Amino acid sequence: MASLKAALPTQGVQDLLDQGNRVARTGASCTTDPFGSGDDGKVLAPARKLCWDPGDSSTADWIPQGITGVSDAQADELWGTRKPLVTAWYDKAGGKGVRLSFLDPETAIPGDADGRRYRHVLLVEPYYNSYDHVSYKAVDVHAGGIAWYKYYLYVADTMNGLRVFDMRSVLDLNPDQNASVDDTTLDGLKSNVRDDTQIGRQNNVYYSYTYRYVMPQVASYKFVSAQGNSSAGTCVATGAPKASYISVDRSDTAAPALVMGEYCDSDDAHPEKGRVGTLPIDDGTGLLRSTNGVVSATGAFYLPRDLTQGAARYDGMYYFNRSWTTHSGSLRRATVSGGRLVDYGANITNAVGPEDLSFEHGQGVPGGGTQYLWSLTEHRADATDPTCTDTGSPCGRVIYAHRVTDILARP
Repeated sequence: MASLKAALPTQGVQDLLDQGNRVARTGASCTTDPFGSGDDGKVLAPARKLCWDPGDSSTADWIPQGITGVSDAQADELWGTRKPLVTAWYDKAGGKGVRLSFLDPETAIPGDADGRRYRHVLLVEPYYNSYDHVSYKAVDVHAGGIAWYKYYLYVADTMNGLRVFDMRSVLDLNPDQNASVDDTTLDGLKSNVRDDTQIGRQNNVYYSYTYRYVMPQVASYKFVSAQGNSSAGTCVATGAPKASYISVDRSDTAAPALVMGEYCDSDDAHPEKGRVGTLPIDDGTGLLRSTNGVVSATGAFYLPRDLTQGAARYDGMYYFNRSWTTHSGSLRRATVSGGRLVDYGANITNAVGPEDLSFEHGQGVPGGGTQYLWSLTEHRADATDPTCTDTGSPCGRVIYAHRVTDILARP
């Protein structure tokens, strides 16, 4: 990491937000609606919603998956003066890995009340090439969940564990903001943000698939037990879990936890619905709390339902997003009873294609602010797919939030 920082300048999160080159829409100008009326006519409409710019809304190359925010990262819910959300997308076309989107939903563009600037950042993994020069490559994971705590961003690596990135280590390949000319780097080489076919250091030029910013991996956590799951979607009941999605639980300020769970598409031969567990976070460092290099789960349960795409927990209440192809998704609640995790209340009809979850706790507001459960949807609007144009369950990509009080008011 030190070698890369000696080669490329860093950029802070607040400055990165100010350099946003795409515009999301909220309010009346956010017209994408993946909720519709719901397949059962009882959809829970979101309290907040943001629409991506047209290119990101329609691309088939990048698929949105994970979400986290500064409410996970900080007790006061602020990063300097800003309140950013971060989302993760994986490259379905293959090769370019994972990109993040940094967006502050609270800060409007001057003169555009519904506009919110955002910026993509490419995740990379550092390595030394055959010439012993520091370089980097794309991070080839699904990124079904991300979680931000203090300076660290955790990214789910489904079959292996977790990858860790540092918010202090966002690297800038185009600091002069003139993409038409290569920049001179700190180590006297060049950086190029025009070539979308190359990544890392190639012939003494740093590339990034045209992304101005890259964020290198700084650590990882790997499962100790043998992995009995496969990438086919089904699950087993023992051995290492899958890290399908993650979130942060800050409800116990003395014992913050990382929530991690499995996506399982069960069938008759593989009836397991999946597991969800918690890992302890060291509030002093922002890293997972370990003993002799091993992080032990503080709790784990079998899931009451399969097809879970995201999980969050706060004050003992679990929240789960479940998907069902291009039909309405569902938001489920669960609590621990008799040593088991059991459903709490009925199904809540949700957006089509709901993914990861992030809980905005409101602790940064004196007396407690409004709590929101944030998520995002993955399916692009596709007029050629009749299952995506149904008024009950239309497709579309948005970031959205439900008020927690609205969720808990449902039977």
